[in-house]
Amino acid sequence: MQVAGASPERDSPRAAFALLSWRVNLTVVVALFALSAFAWRSTIQDAVSMRGMVMGFGQIGWLAQGDMSAGVFLAMWVTMMVAMMLPAVAPMVLAHLGVTRRRGRGVVPTLVFIAGYLLVWSAIGAVPLLVYKAFAPLSDDPALLRWLPALAGTILIVAGAYQFSAWKRICLDHCQRPFAFLASHDFAGGSLSALRAGLVHGALCLGCCWAIMTVLLLVGLMNLLWMAAIFALIVVEKNWKYGLVAAKVAGVALMVLGAAVIARPGLLAAISLP
Repeated sequence: MQVAGASPERDSPRAAFALLSWRVNLTVVVALFALSAFAWRSTIQDAVSMRGMVMGFGQIGWLAQGDMSAGVFLAMWVTMMVAMMLPAVAPMVLAHLGVTRRRGRGVVPTLVFIAGYLLVWSAIGAVPLLVYKAFAPLSDDPALLRWLPALAGTILIVAGAYQFSAWKRICLDHCQRPFAFLASHDFAGGSLSALRAGLVHGALCLGCCWAIMTVLLLVGLMNLLWMAAIFALIVVEKNWKYGLVAAKVAGVALMVLGAAVIARPGLLAAISLP
């Protein structure tokens, strides 16, 4: 297996599709996208039912105060992550499956790898839950509404700046090079090692995407338009050879938007329409 010495040209999302037969590729991709589509359907239903409730900073003062239990919130969050993240990791899943099949280990380690990956994104849901619990009960206090756009604009600027950081580049590089990642993370020990590799890849993916995901805390966690835009950006970043360029373009856009929100506070509510 020529994983360790793979060149940047060969170690790419496209190369992962060449490792397996077209039937296996098709089956895996259809399964991942079907799970994502099912999760999107559930997410859309949730978004419609919650469209009158505060789910982001920009909705405080003109939507009803949020009231969601931790269990319901985390279930919603996990569904969102399945919807948004599974299609983006299809090349990594195919590369993992190709390697494990060549070792005669079948599909189980790859399923465990996916579970480990989703476990990271599920566990991080505790952070937006705490933030949601802090801002959802807030009222339309004039003093609060004065500083809220400045805070939101600052967060947008920080999120945009992160797109230019070295840590973003390092994490994105790992996500874009599935064979290099698999070569440096030994999962030959079976399901336990596959779980560990999935957790590591989930952490790297989190390091790559956490900043743009924070935008949802501002415009609404169930804001379908922003969810779709962030979903498209994640897919492009991870699976296009110019993904880093796309990340930087998005970073500039977020910083400009953040400055605009600070300068014109009413813009925050405008971009937060559910």
